[in-house]
Amino acid sequence: MPSLRLGDAIPNFKANTTEGPIDFYTYQGNSWVILFSHPADFTPVCTTELGRIAVHQEQFKKRNVKLLAHSCDKLKSHVDWVNDIKSYCRDIPGDFPYPIIADETRDLAVKLDMIDQNNRDDEERALTVRALYVVDPNHKLRLSMQYPASTGRNVDEMLRVVDSLQLVDRIPQVVTPANWTPGDKIMIDPSVSDAEAEKLFPGGIDRISMPSGIAYTSTSLKGIGGVRSNKASILQ
Repeated sequence: MPSLRLGDAIPNFKANTTEGPIDFYTYQGNSWVILFSHPADFTPVCTTELGRIAVHQEQFKKRNVKLLAHSCDKLKSHVDWVNDIKSYCRDIPGDFPYPIIADETRDLAVKLDMIDQNNRDDEERALTVRALYVVDPNHKLRLSMQYPASTGRNVDEMLRVVDSLQLVDRIPQVVTPANWTPGDKIMIDPSVSDAEAEKLFPGGIDRISMPSGIAYTSTSLKGIGGVRSNKASILQ
């Protein structure tokens, strides 16, 4: 199948998981979902990833995000491995907080474009990459990241991109710059008129001259939905 692209609808699917059978759309409900695959159970990097994500479950819950893990291992393997994850990450509160899909046939991995191109047709050797999909409540793919087996994902970055996507959904006139986290300066989309920008940021807008003479970048210390001042700046 062709690669999933941003804005595509994630197709509904049914799957067996460590929490029983699920229908994806029913599981999602009105929440965001982070759907993420890992190459294999009982491997060091995957153990750290699923453990640290579990530790941050409450942070995802505050953002109305459900978690859903995936690999092509058997269900019993997942169940046994969860005990290792909890032993390694002893600060996981309570029961393991999210389901892990057992995709033994690899059908879902292929459908969602998660299989490593190398050996993808070799059932013994094919592995899922570290794919991560952020899916909004309308089932749309809003962000996609893929990592190799050797590199673990950063949970703070997962939270950061969700914060950015949700902020821009609430306030479509803004965008978030490099390394942004909540509380940092945001930027005003270049399509926003000066009059609208001044209405959004009554405390004023900083206009910073650029060598090109083109006004295209505005920054603000108030993201209206939680950024901390009402001052903005424009590069021009």
